[in-house]
Amino acid sequence: MKNMLALISFKNAAMLRGFAGPVLIVMILSMMVLPLPPFLLDILFTFNIALSVIVLLVSMNTMKPLEFSAFPSVLLITTLLRLSLNVASTRVVLLHGHSGPDAAGKVIGAFGHFLVGGNYAVGIVVFVILVVINFVVITKGAGRIAEVGARFTLDAMPGKQMAIDADLNAGLIGEEEAKTRRAAIAQEADFFGSMDGASKFVRGDAVAGIVIMLINVVGGLVVGVLQHDLDIATAAKTYTLLTIGDGLVAQIPSLVISTAAGLVVSRVSSDQNVGQQIVTQVFNNPQLILLSGIIIGGLGIIPGMPHFVFVLFAILLGSLAFFLTSKSEAGAAPTRAEAEAPPPAEAQEVSWDDVVPVDVLGLEVGYRLIGLVDKAQEGELLKRIKGIRKKFAQDIGFLPPSVHIRDNLELKPNAYKISLKGVDIGAGDVYPGMLLAINPGRAAGNLPGTPTKDPAFGLPAIWIESGLRDQAQAQGYTVVDASTVVATHLNHLINKHASELLGREELQKLLDHVTRELPKLVEDLTPKLIPLSTVHKVLQNLLDEEISIRDMRSILEAMIDHAARTQDADELTTLVRTRLGRSIIQQIAPAENELQVITIDPKLERILMQAIQSGGAEAAIEPGLADMLLNEANMAAQNQERLGLPPVLLVPAQLRILLSRFLRRALPQLKVLSHSEVPDTKSIKVTAVLGGRA
Repeated sequence: MKNMLALISFKNAAMLRGFAGPVLIVMILSMMVLPLPPFLLDILFTFNIALSVIVLLVSMNTMKPLEFSAFPSVLLITTLLRLSLNVASTRVVLLHGHSGPDAAGKVIGAFGHFLVGGNYAVGIVVFVILVVINFVVITKGAGRIAEVGARFTLDAMPGKQMAIDADLNAGLIGEEEAKTRRAAIAQEADFFGSMDGASKFVRGDAVAGIVIMLINVVGGLVVGVLQHDLDIATAAKTYTLLTIGDGLVAQIPSLVISTAAGLVVSRVSSDQNVGQQIVTQVFNNPQLILLSGIIIGGLGIIPGMPHFVFVLFAILLGSLAFFLTSKSEAGAAPTRAEAEAPPPAEAQEVSWDDVVPVDVLGLEVGYRLIGLVDKAQEGELLKRIKGIRKKFAQDIGFLPPSVHIRDNLELKPNAYKISLKGVDIGAGDVYPGMLLAINPGRAAGNLPGTPTKDPAFGLPAIWIESGLRDQAQAQGYTVVDASTVVATHLNHLINKHASELLGREELQKLLDHVTRELPKLVEDLTPKLIPLSTVHKVLQNLLDEEISIRDMRSILEAMIDHAARTQDADELTTLVRTRLGRSIIQQIAPAENELQVITIDPKLERILMQAIQSGGAEAAIEPGLADMLLNEANMAAQNQERLGLPPVLLVPAQLRILLSRFLRRALPQLKVLSHSEVPDTKSIKVTAVLGGRA
């Protein structure tokens, strides 16, 4: 029961705090409309002064500006409160000012008579001086500091975010602390931006104070002379003193609030408040204080100067310098405990924890590209990378390692690089906010922009402004944004190095996944018939030639069927390819019933067969023959591509591995197939023969 009552009271308190702000604003606005008695005005003016003092003390005792992040809103509310009180007091002064100096309350009367000695000329001068100090000096300076602070804070945001990401990637901080620090950076920018705008409230308040005073003086003369039959001198003195009291009782809190604003925006964040900073930094050098005392004492002995005051301050400064010197010497002397303290412990020994593993896949970006990969900014590239890994898993047949993304200050601002196991395999430059117009070979016309090359495929391209998208597409260009450029490059490299991405860890996870659907198949294959290393090598051979391993059932069944006859990974790869022949052909020419291929001359076949028989798996092709074969294969492949046909070289099964390895590096687009891999449903048409002159 007690817990329930405590919960109810807590909810009620939270509800009351939520209503406090709206109720306060409504009450302040109502003061402009509803008449207030003099006693209530005294209470509200006193509350205004007390509130300004509280705000000043809070601003002096904050360590960082963000500790008083509500200050812009407080500044608006206090300004609105002062203006509402001005309106309410003006109504009372004009209605009842003829009845005496206390017509508008004791507070206004005291400020109008006691503080300025009942002399309205002196009161006007004092009021104008306060307004000038507030408007010209404090408010203008605080506004300028807030403006510059907002600009510098925004300019420093990318660097601060990069520092946070660097600490996160280095493991110095956790994800939660990184989120907190990013939120603090954004809040700091919002704070200084709000302060820049909030300073305009105080400037407007100062202007409104002058206008209100003039209106009250003129209005008081008119009301006093015409409505209450007072002579001009009496009316001027009565209403002017009340107006000055009203103005002073509003301008003094305004000056205090402006000072608080200046302290908040002008202070430097540290572990000390403003008072501690001033005392520590101003009075930390006794020699300078002693020198100041000597100068003041020298001025005091000049004839005609007030000797007593100057000499008194010289003595005080000298005493302060002596006290600070004695204190610093006492602090510098080592204590017995410090002298007998044990020597510092040696640095911690290096351990295996200092060995950082290499990322399998890495993406490093310059600082201008951080927005593409920043979760806080909902970086588009992050979503694309997830899509790339998902599509790779669906097309190739296994899940690639995660891409470790980090910023690199050593890179150019718009540069990025992609690494595989710590080695760079690709790099490029992209420009967020611009578009890359790629010429696929049929684009017509020129575009204004920066010429470059597509980093993924090396096609000619131009970086253009986003407004030229429609024009570029109309001219036949392929137009993509910066995140798409990086994602396409990454996707191309991941597919190209798929075999290297299939490590033992990924293979084990793949087999575990297959085991859930085909447990008996995996159990029969490894380690009973074939070691895991051989399975790994076979799958890597398939991936080297860009063959999907999605059909793990056929791959495993083929290895089980032939494991008793051979354990050689290359021979098993050939047998698996035969089992996958239909899917291989579908991947190359999905909709064609006739497969148009390149073949080799029978004489060249016999020469290559002899090389295999003499050299076995490590057979090599004679250099002159290799050069001729490579040139003819290149010309035949280019001719196939011009005809819109897939470049395919059809060879006997015994030659396929040799020729595939030989041609793969120079002609990656040329697919080398064996006769056994072509299904019976496909007809074959020979378009070129290699080695006819061999």
